[in-house]
Amino acid sequence: MARFLTTAFLCFLLHLALTAGTGDIGIWNKGELLTGLVLSLLVAALVGPVVPRGWGKVLDPRRWGLFLIYLIGPFFFAMAQANVDVVYRVITGRIKPGIVRIAPLMPNDTSTALLANSITLTPGTLSVEVDEKTNDLYIHWINVDEAVLRTTPRDSRAICGNFPRWARRIAG
Repeated sequence: MARFLTTAFLCFLLHLALTAGTGDIGIWNKGELLTGLVLSLLVAALVGPVVPRGWGKVLDPRRWGLFLIYLIGPFFFAMAQANVDVVYRVITGRIKPGIVRIAPLMPNDTSTALLANSITLTPGTLSVEVDEKTNDLYIHWINVDEAVLRTTPRDSRAICGNFPRWARRIAG
């Protein structure tokens, strides 16, 4: 029931954002509000069985706060560092691309998706695949270090730093 209500609420908020400025009641029209409510309930009923279990956690303000701290702090800093590193590698030609497997041991699919997206958004890395059985990530990396290849797949610090820890805290 919580997944249904959360999905309906988020769909309705999206509808309100997309139809703002059209109307009689504040900035919305009566017909649009009713249409948005009906469509949101319909979408929640259709999509409800597909939505992952932890979906109700999406509205937790602490998680949103942690996510914003993560975006403004560690993620922004890592992205700036990666941009400088990619520019250096392109200018000097010191590129040794390859695919590396990491096993970050994420507790659920949401944290795995957050980690994979964080890695993909960082220049020089790209999440290629997630092994559904083990939740290992396959990452294309612009400069594969020989030392990383000799370590176990559990050691992912060289590729994604503290992203897994943040993903566990935000979505775990």
